[in-house]
Amino acid sequence: MDLVYHYYIGASPEDVWQVLISDEGVKKTMFGCTIRSTFEVGADYAYVGPGNDGDETVHVYGKVLAIEPNRMLSVTEHAGPSYRENHAELETRITFTLEPVGGCTKLTLVNDRWPADHPSYENTRQSWPMILSNIKTYAETGKTLDFGY
Repeated sequence: MDLVYHYYIGASPEDVWQVLISDEGVKKTMFGCTIRSTFEVGADYAYVGPGNDGDETVHVYGKVLAIEPNRMLSVTEHAGPSYRENHAELETRITFTLEPVGGCTKLTLVNDRWPADHPSYENTRQSWPMILSNIKTYAETGKTLDFGY
């Protein structure tokens, strides 16, 4: 059930890292959300932006499990409270890994530790390629994709 994706991005690991953790990069690639965290092991994080609860909707939240700047970020993941009543018990893990390959960066995303019958699995499986394509495009061009939303 693990979700695993590999993308090759024509940008440095440092540039891709900034897309993953900076307010500007996250806002552009994560549908208007910002990310709130100190990015320290054990710290909380949340993707917050327009949604069911207005501009302060928590879409995804969790804890930072591991971090190596410009190389790796691993977090727990829960859907926001407005998506699932039992959001606290529906935990997965997301790990972004950045690796230089020639003049580009290999971005690997692993979304694992899915509980049986997780109600968001199928939607998440379809959403990650869109998000990762947006990250790739933004890191390479400074522009995002138009998904028609």
